[in-house]
Amino acid sequence: MKKRPIFITGIGTEIGKTIVSAVLVEKLQADYWKPVQSGELKNSDTMIVQKLISNTKSVFHQEAYRLTQPFSPHLSAALDGIEIDLDKINLPQTENQLIIEGAGGLMVPLNEKVLMIDLIEKLDAEVVLVSKNYLGSINHTLLSAELLKMRKIKIRSLIISGESNQSTEEIISKYLDIAIIRVPFFNVLSKSTIYKFVSKLDL
Repeated sequence: MKKRPIFITGIGTEIGKTIVSAVLVEKLQADYWKPVQSGELKNSDTMIVQKLISNTKSVFHQEAYRLTQPFSPHLSAALDGIEIDLDKINLPQTENQLIIEGAGGLMVPLNEKVLMIDLIEKLDAEVVLVSKNYLGSINHTLLSAELLKMRKIKIRSLIISGESNQSTEEIISKYLDIAIIRVPFFNVLSKSTIYKFVSKLDL
């Protein structure tokens, strides 16, 4: 049976999704796909993940949209004179496990009518929700999880990126009834550090 794609989304922006994506791509020797890239086209998330992967099985698929401006996808697309069409964002052909990295969080608009969570539904993906410990992160994490639950989208796992906070993680784990995986801040980010971390990671 073909594996359902895994969609990496966060409780906000700059939360660690790309590093988490690299970790999961390496661990699962999965393919990687970023449907919408906003800005940083010369150093895209696809390029960053590709540089951090050691295995030779993973395939990196072309983005559906490559937008020149580093803003929310709906605004970046408008500035580029186009509108993102959900019907044109289709899963790449692969028999391998597929890791999909979103942009921002669940309620990021792709156009005036469609949000990132609508894309997750369309792609029939399970979600890895990426959180980070900061003041307010409990609220943002539980709200994101509640929305996924309302939409009947399966949360495969919750990953805390960066520094640990026992009190925060205990209360989130209690409310969500889900195990938490931690991906630390890497002082040196390279193929070697990702590989070493992944070799000890139990998913």
